[in-house]
Amino acid sequence: MTDDELKTVLRERISAVEVRMSAACQRAGRVRSAITLVAITKTVSIRVAAMLPELGIVDLGENRPQELWKKAAAIPGIRWHFTGHLQRNKIDPTLALTTLIHTLDSERLALAVHEFGVKRGQPVPVLLEVNCSREAAKGGFAPEELPTVVDKLMALSGLRLDGLMTMAAHEEHPEECRPAFVELRGLRDSLRTRTGLVLPQLSMGMSNDFGIAIEEGATFIRVGTTLFAGLEAE
Repeated sequence: MTDDELKTVLRERISAVEVRMSAACQRAGRVRSAITLVAITKTVSIRVAAMLPELGIVDLGENRPQELWKKAAAIPGIRWHFTGHLQRNKIDPTLALTTLIHTLDSERLALAVHEFGVKRGQPVPVLLEVNCSREAAKGGFAPEELPTVVDKLMALSGLRLDGLMTMAAHEEHPEECRPAFVELRGLRDSLRTRTGLVLPQLSMGMSNDFGIAIEEGATFIRVGTTLFAGLEAE
């Protein structure tokens, strides 16, 4: 595809996502500005990802540190979101480039991220990944352990707990994902009451189910396949 053809495809797909987002907001009585669309660019080339800012998408997500480093060096003006498993030996170069970690999934990682924040002199904004689907293959904290974990992490000055993240099980019918999103919102609300933390962010919803996630309070949705299926791969 030529650049113009690629941009046309991307523009049409972004527009279709926006229609779905607006419809979900209308159903839920929410405003579109309350939700950030994070384009997950892990499957596409720098060439494709670099077209997104021109089309109004400046929040991009990657789940592999090396890929984030490479794209961040090539594409200016992006708010990078890390959405994968972060190994401790890759913390420094990754966090130096990242606006938000969506997948803080262990106390051990939390301590390492805290140390980076202390060294930098600025707390690192993080979301705690919660395994609301309870699938063995997924990472994250078990919902029932979250209160104890949060009590511990509140003592770490190098972290800023901004909210929670989850991945629902992939279901044929998106409505079946709703219980996971309802549970995450409930966990956030109970933590607010217990701790006094604001926890403003809920990262939930992907290509298949983001409309349901918006209805249940998502502030970040993470969309990859719907935007990039079949486009130039990395």
